Amino acid sequence: MTTKVLPPRRVSVAPMLDWSDRHCRQFHRHITRHTWLYTEMVTTGSLFHGDLQRHLEFNPGEHPVALQLGGSEPADLAHCAKLGEEWGYDEINLNCGCPSERVQKGAFGACLMAEPLLVADCVKAMKDAVSIDVTVKHRIGINDVDSYEFMRDFVGQVADAGCKTFIVHARTAILKGLSPRENREIPPLKYDYAYRLKREFPELEIILNGGIKTTAEMQQHLQHVDGVMIGREAYHNPYFMADFDALFYDDMTPVKTREEILHAMIPYIHRQLELYGNGGKGLRLNSVIRHMLGLMMGLVGARAFRQTLSDSKKLASGNPDILLEAFERMQTVTAYDRSLEVSSQ
Repeated sequence: MTTKVLPPRRVSVAPMLDWSDRHCRQFHRHITRHTWLYTEMVTTGSLFHGDLQRHLEFNPGEHPVALQLGGSEPADLAHCAKLGEEWGYDEINLNCGCPSERVQKGAFGACLMAEPLLVADCVKAMKDAVSIDVTVKHRIGINDVDSYEFMRDFVGQVADAGCKTFIVHARTAILKGLSPRENREIPPLKYDYAYRLKREFPELEIILNGGIKTTAEMQQHLQHVDGVMIGREAYHNPYFMADFDALFYDDMTPVKTREEILHAMIPYIHRQLELYGNGGKGLRLNSVIRHMLGLMMGLVGARAFRQTLSDSKKLASGNPDILLEAFERMQTVTAYDRSLEVSSQ
């Protein structure tokens, strides 16, 4: 096996359920070349009993790309990690942070933080099965157990099993009483926990996740940790990532304009529709287009752009030229129109 030369994990886009699918990642890759991309969480049960191609297929241009697994049985996780390596992923990540009730019923996700020895067994089994990196994404605590010492002991025990990279979502997971969305917003952020973790475990790679929205914030955090992981901001305001390669990877290659990204996505969409069809049980045009709604955020005409891409009749036609139509409509919106739009909100 040829060893890949991969960029450091200075910046990554978080695994987001129902969001960070392969179409989203393909789109993001047109904006940033080096930022690490992650799949949605894929459960071991899905890989044992579901369609492997549906869950594991990705586009060659997505590298570096990591597969996030959900599960708690070491042997099952080892098998699925091996599948991930065989399909070409660059990293296997274990989810120890999801607080949803469905995940809790499966006894994995954030509730695994209460069982560090089990997580250690899972990590060891996966590391024995693959030659690529095995990493862990976790919260700082669960329910009312949220002391720094709790998180430190969890990380220490899992690190002893061979894990060298920890992605710290700097909020506590409240397993009862809060929805997954509320769990991303209500528990307070405690970035100092991740900073301290890096000071106490300098040999580990510590990546910070949670509430990061600007490059200035990213640069501040990178003075204390090895990497930052962006979540919702990368989805809702994707062109925010256009500066990442220059700022964080010293790559001065000219960044695609928003219009160039639209043109680059059209042949990709045509190819996907040729392979999987449009509508019915096949691929729907909106499955790709929906990830691009925020591309024009902050620009005059952004609302018109979104409205065009949300037109159900146009989407039903299956013609990806809707992207160009949306861009052209956006050009007709004046600054005066924009001021009226803002004042009416």
